[in-house]
Amino acid sequence: MKRDFIAIPDFTSEELAGTISLARELKRQRLLHQCPKPLANLTVGCIFHKASLRTRISFETGIHELGGYSLYITKEEIDLGKRETIEDAARVLSRYLGMIMIRTFSHADVEKLAKYASIPVINGLTDFLHPCQILGDLMTMEERLGKIEGARVVYLGDGNNIANSWINAARRFDIEVILATAEGAPPSLELLKLAQSEGAKVRWIHDPVEAVKGATVIYTDVWASMGQKDKAEEKARLLRPFQVNSELLKHADSKHIVLHCLPAERGKEITDEVMDGPHSAVFDQAENRLHIQKAIMARLIEWSR
Repeated sequence: MKRDFIAIPDFTSEELAGTISLARELKRQRLLHQCPKPLANLTVGCIFHKASLRTRISFETGIHELGGYSLYITKEEIDLGKRETIEDAARVLSRYLGMIMIRTFSHADVEKLAKYASIPVINGLTDFLHPCQILGDLMTMEERLGKIEGARVVYLGDGNNIANSWINAARRFDIEVILATAEGAPPSLELLKLAQSEGAKVRWIHDPVEAVKGATVIYTDVWASMGQKDKAEEKARLLRPFQVNSELLKHADSKHIVLHCLPAERGKEITDEVMDGPHSAVFDQAENRLHIQKAIMARLIEWSR
């Protein structure tokens, strides 16, 4: 049966745990120069409407290592919903490709693409959600902390797609998520309300010191995301108290780890001292994007056959 990965709750808790386990096994095999080839004889269309370092290179490398061929498609080539309808494009692409990965602005466009495509669709990023990133981060947490369950994850900064994806993670994993942002930079309150109604341990507060007390995972992101750089000065004024620095981290658990989805604006949302310090797992999580995305692709292809 055709499955998609548009948001973390698209997979059950058991499926997510299994995907992380598979990613860790694929990581181990890669070190031994071994890799299964579930994408053999398949082409994966990679649609990019936003610039990318990690998403493009990790997906294209992963597709190659899984035996497939990656086709890079830009907005100029497929201007979804403009040159032709998303519905028609989805139907046509499904006749050529084995899978689609898309990194774009509108989350609704990705949902529509998945609805009308008869092949698996993966959300590589939208303005609303970044599920591949967070699943890779959960893998990093398991590696560094020994387990995911019981972690206290504190996200500091803008209420963006990363914050929203952590809300979704709390719906599927036994973790506590605290979103510490300014009142003027909220996460999706609709999504937050939904998660809380399901019993997820997630809340939104405005005091960074209170938020990080006892935290095992400290997470941040740029204050103005791609497409919002015109609001950079305004966001900086609002979010300066939420900078991840050594003084703030004195209140966290002594064995905490620090995560950042990158790219970072060093000296703004995070200091060099923290980013390059002993608690940082930033570059581990960047690497794990490759392994988790390989696992997501492998599982989607397996389920679709």
